[in-house]
This record gives sequence, structure tokens and C-alpha cells, in this order.
Amino acid sequence: MIFQPAIIALLLAAGLSLAMLATASPFAVQLIRHWDLGSGSERQLRLERLTYLFSMMVALVCGLQVLSTLLFVFNADKMSVMFVGAMCAVGALNANAYGFPALYAQLALFFFASTWLAINRLDNQARDYPLTRLKYVLLLAYAPLAALVLYLQFNYFIRLEADVITSCCGSMFSEEADTVASEVSAMAPRQAIALFYAGLGAAVLLALWHWRGAGRRVWSGLAVGASSVVAFFAALMGIVAFVSLYIYEHPHHHCPFCILKPEYDYQGYLLYIPLFAAAAAGLAAGVLTLFARRPSLATLAPQASARLAGIAAAGFALFLVVASFMVLSSNLILLE
Repeated sequence: MIFQPAIIALLLAAGLSLAMLATASPFAVQLIRHWDLGSGSERQLRLERLTYLFSMMVALVCGLQVLSTLLFVFNADKMSVMFVGAMCAVGALNANAYGFPALYAQLALFFFASTWLAINRLDNQARDYPLTRLKYVLLLAYAPLAALVLYLQFNYFIRLEADVITSCCGSMFSEEADTVASEVSAMAPRQAIALFYAGLGAAVLLALWHWRGAGRRVWSGLAVGASSVVAFFAALMGIVAFVSLYIYEHPHHHCPFCILKPEYDYQGYLLYIPLFAAAAAGLAAGVLTLFARRPSLATLAPQASARLAGIAAAGFALFLVVASFMVLSSNLILLE
């Protein structure tokens, strides 16, 4: 099973990412210790030249991991037909103990990579590269996370056995199950809808406010970052608690993965792509606003933060529109 094309692509991407990060790590340690842009020494000139190479290398790694997140979820859904008892990606991920940890680690890497790309872009725009040390400190933190992703994915894929009887999404998202997902599934529809629209509405309004203010207020940027995280989880809870019910037109089918399947016209991708893009942009907007007090970034950081806040607002708004359309166009009557 490990010789499936998508699995090979995922393991190659994870292995290549780790290899490039391992290659860059010794340079990162050297740069953190000796970086001094005011120095004209031969060592400083060499560090400056190599910085372009390694920054491009890490940016490539980040791009690979962003794409790998989408491929991992898509592949898990496609593999569900290979396991007895599986209906969607939940069954494939439940085929052994490494499935869901591999997914969670890949999602964490997605947000880490997205934030690093935003920091790198901002640093490259400044005349004195003020975030260079920070970028390479983050690189040293990135490498262990990439190693964890490779470890979990390899163990997940190598331990897959087609004759395993796995559990379907109904057991995980059933209101009778003893899981966090079951607690979300058991939420009252009115409560779930109120939390969903309140969390996402607040994220849109705060992002628009920060964007309209040209990113000049540090506290509003931090609010965008925090509200984006809250909105992300509120959106996932809303999908499980009620949006999925309207898509399936079934009052007890809460699975957030079945909506990715062709029999539901891949509607899940219309929800998840803008949601993840908005959450990543909002989180990065909050991080970049922290650098506005650095002299060379006094103008650049607010501009970049405001731009990302605008992307976050558009992404969350698009997600809301798509989700609302799916609810309103459904034949299911959940609320009287």
C-alpha cells in the first residue's frame, strides 16, 4: 500500500523537506551566533550570500508542506475504499494509531509554514533584514516538527493493512460516543449556529477594521490573529454540529470528511480551502504586527499585516457565504 503514488509523493515531500532543513540547520546556528549587518568582515559577507540560498530553500520547504496538507487529506479520503468499514477519510485515518496524529501534525506544520513565509517576505522587503535571526531561530524549531511529520506519516503508511476492519465516521461523530467530536455533535443546533456566526462574524469585522486602519494599531492586529484562531475552531465546530447535516440532508450525519467525497460534489473543498487560507492569513497578520516597532519595518509591517487581514476577512466571508448557501439550499428542516 505504501507504493501508492500519493503516498510516495507525501513521503518524498516530507523526506525532502527534512533533508533540506537538516542541511540548513548548521548554517542557521552559525548565522544566529555571528550575524552582524554592520560588519564588513569576510564571514558576514559569506553569511549574507548564503542567506539568499537557504531562505529560498526553506521557502520551498514551506510551499511543499502547504501543498502536502491538501494532498494528505485528499489521499486519506481516496484510501477509504481499501478498508472494510471505512466510509471516508475517518476510516482510513483510524486504520492504525498513527493516522490522526499524522493529520494533526501536518495541520500544525501548515500553519507554521504559512507564518514563516509571511515573516520571510516581510524581512526581504526591509533594507536591513531585521528578522533574519528570528527566521533562522524558527528554522531550528521547524526541523523537529518536520521530523515528527515524517515519522508519523511513515509509520502510518507502513502499518496500513488492507484486511484491517476499521471504524467509520458514524462511530466517531455519533452523539453517543465518548469523544470531543461527539460532544460537538451533541450541541443544540441554535447554540451551534449562534457560536458559528458570532465567531466568524467577529473575525471578519476585526480583520476589516485592521485592514481599514492600514494595520497601524498593534492591538487590532493581535485581535485579528486571536480571532482568526477562534474563528477557525468555531468554523470546524459549526461544520460538525450543523453545516454537515444540511449538506447530507440527514439529521444525524455529522462527519466533516464525507463532504469531501464526489457523491456530495466535493463541497467540502469549497469550505475548507477559504477557511484554511483565511485562518493562516489572519494568524500571520497578528504575528507581523508585532514587528511594527522596528525602525525599518515601521511602515512595511503595518502594510503587510493589513494586507493579510484583508485576505483573512475575504476568506472568512467567502466561507460564511458558501456555508450559508449550503444551509439555505438544503431540503433539511433542522430548526422550526
